[in-house]
Amino acid sequence: MKSRKPIESLILSIRGQRVVLDLNLAEIYGVETRVLNQAVKRNGERFPEDFLFELTRDEILRISQTVTSLANLKYSRQVQAFTEHGALMAASVLNSTEAVEMSVFVIRAFVRAREHLAANAAILRRLAQIDKTLLEHESALRDVYRKLLPLLQPPPEPPKRRIGFNRDIE
Repeated sequence: MKSRKPIESLILSIRGQRVVLDLNLAEIYGVETRVLNQAVKRNGERFPEDFLFELTRDEILRISQTVTSLANLKYSRQVQAFTEHGALMAASVLNSTEAVEMSVFVIRAFVRAREHLAANAAILRRLAQIDKTLLEHESALRDVYRKLLPLLQPPPEPPKRRIGFNRDIE
């Protein structure tokens, strides 16, 4: 595998979709970015918007600020973002042995990313349930405490008997 980074680390979330940028996909498939983009352009009908989209200038700047290894993106004229299906389609239009072999790794990386998201979502749902339960218990315990508080106070001291002659006594 040519790419030194794990493929999962190259998958970004943009516009609510998990994508790989053209420069990373080209590196994974062992071709120049220019060659990848030319193959995509020649086969444009195979790349609808849900397979591939071009990043806006703001998206490029935001990515280049958060991912330091992609700092040179802000100088690029255009950057393509490939979804899972687009990455697989790119391997088929490149028609190189390495691209076909690596496409399996790319798809598996997308699947693992999806599994991690699903696991995280399940964990977040469970944490929300626990939080709700804790809030309910906290409220119930607060009520019990308020009701027990008077019982926990020491009883009032009986009035002291006065020593000596008391007219009040009948």
